[in-house]
Amino acid sequence: MADLSKIFENNEKWVAEKLSLHPDYFENLSKGQTPDILYIGCSDSRVTAEDLMGVQPGEAFIHRNIANMVISIDLNIMSVLNYAVRHLKVKHVVVCGHYNCGGVKAAMQPADMGILNPWLRNIRDVYRLHQQELNAIDDDGKRYDRLIELNVQEQCINLIKTAAIQEAYKTRGITVHGWVFDVRTGKLIDLKIDFPKILSQIMEIYRII
Repeated sequence: MADLSKIFENNEKWVAEKLSLHPDYFENLSKGQTPDILYIGCSDSRVTAEDLMGVQPGEAFIHRNIANMVISIDLNIMSVLNYAVRHLKVKHVVVCGHYNCGGVKAAMQPADMGILNPWLRNIRDVYRLHQQELNAIDDDGKRYDRLIELNVQEQCINLIKTAAIQEAYKTRGITVHGWVFDVRTGKLIDLKIDFPKILSQIMEIYRII
């Protein structure tokens, strides 16, 4: 889409479509937001959160970065998390990775990526934590897919380490979910991560609340 004017034409059509169905659509939208979901996904241009979930404006609070990372010293994701959990009172927090993720692929290569190095190191740390399992996978493609899944799992664990999530879990039962979007099929996959088991192993160290 080289012609950016097309975007504004599309916007006009979208506005007209919404108003034809609901004349008060934008008036109601402007009154505020009460999303149930905080979605943390990848910035990849092929993975648009609203489309793959089928949600409408106001239904999901969205944060995207390279390889859907939850890094404790990243003020961006921590600010989003705290606002969504403590102020918007979302009920679910989703970390959604995707197969064919360029960020995870880059982290698997022994290459200097410049300013991306410290970011990708967090994915390499995931590999180190699960090195035995990953090195046992002979097929490069399957190892790549598995690292993507394990990265989602570790980012969910990073969420659980935060005071905001621990407090919301204790007071109102917020839930954390790990998903993967398969760009090869269009399917959204729930990894069904056993968080109670993981929590039993880590909360002695990471419990804050």
